Formats: sequence, C-alpha cells, structure tokens
Amino acid sequence: MANAKKRDLTQGPIWKALTVMSAPMSLGIFSVIAVGLADAYFLGQVSGAALAAVGFIYPVITAITSLSIGLSAGANSALSQSIGAGANDDDTQRLGLHAIGLATGLSVMLGFVIWMAFPLLFGALGASGDVAEEVAAYMPMWSASFPFLVTMMIINAVFRAHGDGATSAAIMILAAFFGIALNPVFIFGWGPIPEMSTAGAAMSTFVGRVIAVGAALWIVWRRGLLGVCGDLLDGMVENCRRILKVGIPASLSNAINPAGMALVTAAVATVGDDAVAGFGAAGRVQSILLVPLMALSSGIGPVVGQNWGAEKFDRARGATKWAFGFCLVYGALVGLILLLLATPIAGLLASGQSDQDYASSYLALVGLSMFGYGMVVVANAAMNARDKAVWSMSLSLGRIFVIYLPGAWLGVMLFGYWGILVAAVLANVLGGLAAVFTTARTDLLRVKIPLPSTDGRQPQG
Repeated sequence: MANAKKRDLTQGPIWKALTVMSAPMSLGIFSVIAVGLADAYFLGQVSGAALAAVGFIYPVITAITSLSIGLSAGANSALSQSIGAGANDDDTQRLGLHAIGLATGLSVMLGFVIWMAFPLLFGALGASGDVAEEVAAYMPMWSASFPFLVTMMIINAVFRAHGDGATSAAIMILAAFFGIALNPVFIFGWGPIPEMSTAGAAMSTFVGRVIAVGAALWIVWRRGLLGVCGDLLDGMVENCRRILKVGIPASLSNAINPAGMALVTAAVATVGDDAVAGFGAAGRVQSILLVPLMALSSGIGPVVGQNWGAEKFDRARGATKWAFGFCLVYGALVGLILLLLATPIAGLLASGQSDQDYASSYLALVGLSMFGYGMVVVANAAMNARDKAVWSMSLSLGRIFVIYLPGAWLGVMLFGYWGILVAAVLANVLGGLAAVFTTARTDLLRVKIPLPSTDGRQPQG
C-alpha cells in the first residue's frame, strides 16, 4: 500500500489522533443534517402535504439508516484492529472487500423490503390522503438509493480505519452537495428536467449518493486500500462473522434513539400541538449543537481499534479519557450559552410565542445535561471498536427505555411538560455515569475501584 494515505494512530499524542480523526467529520455530519433541512425547506414551498410527509418520512429513514451506521461500526472494528495488529496488505484488503460485499448485499435486500412494505408502514403510522401520496412519491427512489448509502458508509469506514478521517468526511460532503444542489432542479423542474415535486427530493438524494460512491470507490482503489488480492473468498465467513458481531448490536443501538424519541414525542403530544412544535424546534437546534460530539464518536473508533489491535491498551484508555473530558468541557460551554440565549435561539425556529416558550425551556434546562449524551455516544463507539457492541447496545437501551421513556410519561402525568424535561436531564446525566461504568467494565477506562475484565484479557499499564 505504498500509495495509500494512512495514519498510524498508535503513535504520537492521543489528543492529536482524536482531533485529526474527529474534526473533519464535523463537516461531514453537518452536511448530512443539511440535506434534511434542505428537503424540508424546498418541500415546504411545494405544499403543506409535502412538508407533512417529511415529518413522517425522516424518523423512519433515520431508524433504517441505522443499518449503515451499525455495519460501518462493525467494519471499522474489524479493520482498525487488523491494521493495529500489523496484518499484511492482502488480508486487510480482503477484509475490506468482504465488508463492502456483505453490506451491499444486506442493503439491497432491505431496500427491496422497504420498497414493498412502505405503504403499510406509513399507513400504520397515520399517513393518509394527500400526505400518503407524497410519501409514496418519495419512498421508492429513496429505497433504491439505500444500498448506495450503505456502500458509501462502509468505504468511509475503510478510510477511517486507516486513520484518514478527512477523505471520509469529503465523501459525505460530496453526497450532500449534490443532494442539496439538485433539490430545486428536480423538485421544481429546470430545462429538460420535468417538475417532480416530492419525488424530486428523493431523486437528488439518489444522484448524490451514486456520485459519492463512484468517487469513493475510485479513491479507495487508487490508494491501494482496496484492490485485487489472492484467494478472495479466503476467510470470508469468519470476516463476516466479525463484522456482524459488532454490526448487528450497533445497528440496534443506533435505532434505539430515534425509536425512543418517537415515543417520547407521543408523551409531549399529550401537552398540546404547541408543545410538540417547540419540542421539535429545540430538537433541531440540539442536533446541530451535537455535531462535534457525534464527530468525536466517529473519530474515537479507529483510535481505539488500532491501539487495541496493537495491544497498546493504555493508549486506548487514554483516548476514552480524553474524549470524556472533551464532552464535559464542550457540554459545559454549550449549556452556558443555551442558558443565556435560549429564548432568542428558540425564536429563530419557532413559529409563535407559545411554541417558542416550550423550545426555550427545553434548551435552557436540557442543554445543561448535553455532556452526558455525548459521553454515551462516545462510549458506544469506543466499545464497538473494542468488540463490545452488546455493552454499547445495553447502554443505549438503558438510557432510553429504563430512564428517559418511563420518566417522560410519568413526568408528563405529574408535572406536565416540565416533567418531560426533567426526564431528559436525568437520562443524559445518568447515561453519562453509566458510560463511565461500562467503559471501565470493558477495560477502556481506568477507575479507582478495581473492576474485572469481561474477556479475561488483563489490563496492561
């Protein structure tokens, strides 16, 4: 791999390794969020039904997209540990090809199932009339684009496993650029391209993903990170098992949050429509503010994976410690800003005084606990890279279904909207404490109280 762009994450300052892997991903993740915002903006100019369809579509496709995130976590875990352990080039290339083949095959099958089942799914969720027609215009093309999304995510995992976060982010930005730039062209029509309305938003997403996958394959092949290697099928079953061991629990872990939030929103709906609008507006602000923490979760995986594969366990623990420290400092800064500026920030997205009040209350109170949610996503990524995906899934399940969801419903019955906000704070703070506990139990963090290893591997100092 003489012409490959690689970075050895087992050497040098740990904070620098985390920074070079995470900083570019902030732009990549923000670009993905921007596509959803652009779809909502342009479809809002088409009709109320088209905009309402977005409200039904995005929670569903966010949950479905968890497959790509989970499989990319599995690929990153297997590849980064293999690279850290010093595997030869052929074995690493073969592992990457197996990851792409597995993910593409699974995503084609799931995409077909989505294509066939979406009318029943959205009908059960309450989409009807004009809104159902808009959903039906969007989902077939989105289903066709889904395998390209998954393939793109796996190739990006190959880049990150080799210590190249910049190219991974650039591929995400490329897909988002075309997805956004082509939105008005396909939605409203331009030149020989007819007006496609809601279907046009899905078409722009499809084109963006196809272009990004083509570019990613060309780059990864040119750099020698993938290529023709002998005995292509050698070790395929074992490699797929390694990827799925992390990929399946990680997929479920990533699907837990959107599914749980849909049920929390149902609790908010008992307060009133203004509360739902304010809650949603606050959620959009929060999603933007969480971008650095989500980028950190993308960056820590390769750092932990390479160092664990190289048996540099203290460096892996150091990465977890640095990441938790960043979550605390960044969370404190964001919490202070939101406490002081919650009302004007909420006013930028809220449509009326009542929903602005609900949004500002959420931002001022829940913003103080954002550090805890960051620690949860960082711990999940670190444990996935360490082949402890069941622990990360358990952490996500506990935060949502043991603390947040029952707390939100109990809180709304006793204290109304403020009860839901208190439940969110408890979920984040207790989730952060649980993140410390689980990373300690999986040997990814040193604590004063001795905790036994879960796999018999002795911590090394």
